[in-house]
Amino acid sequence: MVQNTAKLGGTASGITVAKIAQGLMMMTLRDPKHPLSDEEAFESIKAGVDACPPGAKMFLNSGEFYSYDFSTANLQLLARFFEKYPDYADKTFLSVKGAIGKSVGKPGGPDTSPENLRRSVDTINGALRGTKKLDLFECARVDQKYPIEDTIKALAALVQEGKFSHIGMSECKAETLRRAHAVHPIAVVEIEVSLWSYEEETKKGEIELGVAVAGYSPLGRGFLTGSIKSTSDLSDGDYRRMLTRFKDEYIKENIAIVEELKALAVKRNITPAQLAIAWVASLGDHVIPLPGSSSKKRTLENLAAGDIVLTDADKAQIDKILSSHQVKGDRYFGNDAAAHLWG
Repeated sequence: MVQNTAKLGGTASGITVAKIAQGLMMMTLRDPKHPLSDEEAFESIKAGVDACPPGAKMFLNSGEFYSYDFSTANLQLLARFFEKYPDYADKTFLSVKGAIGKSVGKPGGPDTSPENLRRSVDTINGALRGTKKLDLFECARVDQKYPIEDTIKALAALVQEGKFSHIGMSECKAETLRRAHAVHPIAVVEIEVSLWSYEEETKKGEIELGVAVAGYSPLGRGFLTGSIKSTSDLSDGDYRRMLTRFKDEYIKENIAIVEELKALAVKRNITPAQLAIAWVASLGDHVIPLPGSSSKKRTLENLAAGDIVLTDADKAQIDKILSSHQVKGDRYFGNDAAAHLWG
């Protein structure tokens, strides 16, 4: 039988979730000229929850700042969803990133001061309007201005107040995770994991601590699906235009990887997206692929990848493809910027 569920870690170790999670960022962080209707968004979320294995919750991932104006639009959308479908609140596990400093009209860097942690959590809960309990809160990035021990102590105090239930982390080094976990059990660490982003730092620490890994962008922000062949495939307002891997000169280099992966997907009678997600899922029972989805069709396609078992031959072929090509471009905006994402 295919193992299409996963267990979370830390204080959430008793919670079972679907093996494939759903990221909600692109429902609101999208080209303002092409907004997503509530009807489309709700249909996508509802389809994922309905497709969960019996006894498993759908892991939903949101953010305090997931919109072009860095507002709580994503959380407000969720509040409207749970108002319309109140029975779905208990069928989901909601993880939300926050603790980013703000200035007028734009975000600042990480700010895990006790005051901003409380502000962030209260803002999230306020946007949800009591429609859904905040299951897990995670600082979007590690704030180098404060020892991680102090940050986790402050979050643990907010847990004690009943403001949310579990603590997660995002884009952290294994050493930082260990230090944090020593203060309070960490349930989930969110790190980018995909066929073109599997850095050594993501491989250490989680298994020995029993922490689940939510592997975001398993589809390489859509590139690994084969649907993006040039910047002309991205709308003018698409934020991916700012990322180095989505510059035309790098797309031309990286497309060779995608073409070879597509050939393997055809051989397996699955989509390239499902191949990419199944590969991330195969990395361990503790790894939960976290693809973003804004449509019912895409959500169900992603979830179906949880039932795909890659053979040793499949994995060997994938390893050969990856070793034959060097991924061009950086995860974000350049080497210097990417280096600051880890803490």
